[in-house]
Amino acid sequence: MVTPAAVAPHPPADDETALAALVTETVRRAGTSFYWAMRLMEPDRRLAMYAIYAFCREVDDIVDEPGETADKRRRLAHWRDDIARLAAGDAPSQPLARALARPMRTFDLQPDDLIAVVDGCEMDTGAGVVRPDMATLELYCDRVACAVGRLSVRVFGDFTPRSLDVANHQGRALQLTNILRDVIEDARIGRVYLPDEVLTRHGITGTDPMTIARHPHIARVCRDIAEIARRHFQEAGAAMADCPRKAMRPAAMMMAQYREIFDRLEKTGWQPPENFHIPKIRKIWCMLRHGLF
Repeated sequence: MVTPAAVAPHPPADDETALAALVTETVRRAGTSFYWAMRLMEPDRRLAMYAIYAFCREVDDIVDEPGETADKRRRLAHWRDDIARLAAGDAPSQPLARALARPMRTFDLQPDDLIAVVDGCEMDTGAGVVRPDMATLELYCDRVACAVGRLSVRVFGDFTPRSLDVANHQGRALQLTNILRDVIEDARIGRVYLPDEVLTRHGITGTDPMTIARHPHIARVCRDIAEIARRHFQEAGAAMADCPRKAMRPAAMMMAQYREIFDRLEKTGWQPPENFHIPKIRKIWCMLRHGLF
């Protein structure tokens, strides 16, 4: 565990102001409901969450934007170097990495979780993920979702070990819901996150993403994955009940929004949708329900 003293020194006040503006603008421009969910948090917590979001968005964009695989991996390696500098008490080279220095010091963010996010994004470089085995899917979910949750619950407040159970179960529930929602969209970009064992169980062979996504038995596969996600939703809810309610409000809002997605997918019989949209009014309702306005 990295102690606050091991984190990069406090940057000058003018740099702090510029970094705060940078991460705030990054989140605002993303057009995500995350911006509105976090806007009324205490300033230090809000800026810490913006810095985490901006970091995740940056490394995700490295992978998703057009470019050569070697260059993408070089840029991700640059991020690993900057995270190592933060952990060692040295100044990182990238502004968004410098924006993580204060949150790491204040909220004891773990470098291993930041590295996990980078490693998860790297799994999508090159050929990307195509019908992984279950263990690889578990690892992918831990890196791209649970690690973000582990960073976030340290910022939310009143951190307890049970908060990590929220992060780990909710991260898996949310990521599996994303996978179920985006089967067709992922296939269009050459990815299949549904696990090989479940595809094989239902007689789906081959590695062509769109052939898999359009298979007559694909809804059966999605139903089986949905049951795994359901269990993680239940475990996350039980863990959340053991945590301070105020600290868990952002997590509860995310849970409510994703349960809405999950329930809508269930009503279709788990047939992958061509397009999926949650009305804005439903997102606002989630925020009102959890006291985030």
